[in-house]
Amino acid sequence: MSRIGKAPVSIPQGTQVIVEGNTVSVKGKLGELTQDFPADKLSVKIEDEQVIVERKNEQKDTRAQHGLHRSLISNMIQGVSEGFSYHMELVGVGYRANAQGQQLELSLGFSHDVVFELPSEVKLETISERGQNPQIKIHSHDKQLLGMIAAKIRSFRKPEPYKGKGIRFMGEQIRRKAGKSASK
Repeated sequence: MSRIGKAPVSIPQGTQVIVEGNTVSVKGKLGELTQDFPADKLSVKIEDEQVIVERKNEQKDTRAQHGLHRSLISNMIQGVSEGFSYHMELVGVGYRANAQGQQLELSLGFSHDVVFELPSEVKLETISERGQNPQIKIHSHDKQLLGMIAAKIRSFRKPEPYKGKGIRFMGEQIRRKAGKSASK
C-alpha cells in the first residue's frame, strides 16, 4: 500500500475542507482551491479533523492515483493556510528585475527587456541591493501555479554551465564545465 496515500492529512484551525461528489474544496485565510479526483478509483472522507484518501481497488493506475491525490489535497491545505514561495536570483552583469504591479520586467542581456504578466493569485517582490545579485520573490497559495510561473521565469535565461550566468533558484548549485582551455 502507498506510504504517502495511506497517511491522513490533518486540517489546521481556520481551514475548511468540503467533499462533494468527486470534488474537494479547501478554504482558508489565504484563498480557496478545488481539485477533482477519480470517484471510481478513490474515496475521500473527513474524520476527526483529518482527510483520509482510500482506494477502491488494487489496480496499478489506482495505486498511482492514491498517493498523487493525497499529495494534491495536502498541498491545497498547506497552501490556503501557510502559502508557498520561490526565491530566485539573477546572476550576470547588467541583469535587472523590476516589479510594476503584476508585471515583471527583466533585463537579461537581450536587445529588449522581457515583460512577464503574472496572474492575480501570485504576489511579486523584487530586491535590488548594491553589490548583490538582483532577487525575485514570488508567493501564492496555489503550488502548481507557482511552480509553473517559476519555471517560466527561469526559462527566459537558464543558468549556463560555463560562467553560471542566468536565472537560478536560491541555493541551487549549477554544474560547471571547464571550457575548451582546460583541454590543453
